[in-house]
Amino acid sequence: MNPPKDSLSLHDAALALATGPDAEHEVEVELAHAIEHGELRANVKRWATEQWEGRQLPGNINRLETFIERAELDAWQRRRQPA
Repeated sequence: MNPPKDSLSLHDAALALATGPDAEHEVEVELAHAIEHGELRANVKRWATEQWEGRQLPGNINRLETFIERAELDAWQRRRQPA
């Protein structure tokens, strides 16, 4: 699947935000929670339970085929920073 222009997969967004390899899944979970709670807009694709690949994310979000526009990700990051 080709990502929309100026978008990152949830996995690629997590890689960009993670401080190290151990934090990658934690950031994926954090992004998935933000998507599930309406804090971060994304083009979401979900796994059927029997299709699951890798470690599970909230809402069965497919980390490789869920896309986040770069501008949305940047805005979400700004909202999370302390004032």
